[in-house]
Amino acid sequence: MPPSGIDPSKCLRQGLIRPSFVKGIIVSPTGWANGATIDVVYDILHMMGRDDIPVGLGDMFAMNQSDPTFSAVGSCNYAKAIPNGYGGFLDSDTLYGLARHLPRSPRRYTAENSVEFGAPRDTDHPELRQPLAMEIWDSILQKTNPHSKITVLTNGPLTNLAKLVSISNISSRIQEVYVMGGHMSKNGSDKGNVFSIPSNEYAEFNMFLDPLAAKTVFESQVNITLIPLSVQQSATSFSTILSSLHCKQKTPEAVFSKRLLSRLHYLKQIHHRYQHMDTFLGEILGAVVLANGPSSIDANFEMKPIRVLAQGDESIDGITVVDEKHGKLVRILSHVDEKAYHSLYVKRLGDLNQSAKVASFEEQRRQWSHPHP
Repeated sequence: MPPSGIDPSKCLRQGLIRPSFVKGIIVSPTGWANGATIDVVYDILHMMGRDDIPVGLGDMFAMNQSDPTFSAVGSCNYAKAIPNGYGGFLDSDTLYGLARHLPRSPRRYTAENSVEFGAPRDTDHPELRQPLAMEIWDSILQKTNPHSKITVLTNGPLTNLAKLVSISNISSRIQEVYVMGGHMSKNGSDKGNVFSIPSNEYAEFNMFLDPLAAKTVFESQVNITLIPLSVQQSATSFSTILSSLHCKQKTPEAVFSKRLLSRLHYLKQIHHRYQHMDTFLGEILGAVVLANGPSSIDANFEMKPIRVLAQGDESIDGITVVDEKHGKLVRILSHVDEKAYHSLYVKRLGDLNQSAKVASFEEQRRQWSHPHP
């Protein structure tokens, strides 16, 4: 079950994990998106014929950033690092202009609206609202065997996961957590990717956007496999993946993925506001490792005691350090076979057995115009 923020890799990832594996999706508005971007997830799931997968909306603010008396408002001390316009929220909300090509899905809202679910007051006339993250978790746990375990893949801030690992009856049901992010600097020139905060040179975005949540998760009892920024960067190449997609089976999801990756690559080449596009490309790696197993891409791991800094200082918050005395022992991905990784990614997108049910909005419009008798 992958809780995550919304970004381009979210849309590419849906076709990578076998449908029976995905029990739910949690969207974190504390990452490269806001709450409205959840519609993109609904449309991608509809494209793949998976309207049955529940989608939950996570907390709107990072840990300890919301107002203690009225949680609907709060501070954006970390989210402010994400640009509002080009290269930031504007593009993630529209999927870089490609969201309009996705088939429209039915929105699975609920009519429940009360103080219990975060509303300011109880009412006799409830409004439609998006199901919340904890509701989705409760639903999944109720529907699964009490003795079964759940694997979590995160590709955004750990805001919602931090809340879960703090609840013993939920954390005990988690088999393992695959965390995309973190950066262990080897020297002064080995820097992170928080490009919008010049004073913080060594943090990685997913850790920086909610450092207290990251600290909470890395101090918890859950088993963690970390896929750090360095491995993501070394295993990704726009040109290699695009070349591979050009030669393979033209399933709807492969075509759409190529369009999206091509646009990210093009924007990175022509405008300085898009120099961070590799960040999203790298996050596909987690889905490939989880879906196919580490051995499929000749993955190597090492164990290190890890700690995440969260001191209320934006120049150091989110930095991941090796701490022999106070760190949590974490399994860290250190190497993958880049060629095998790209091959598996393209193979999964070209799998006709789990191909898209509705290829695009244009196809959907044709179906509406000529319904089956």
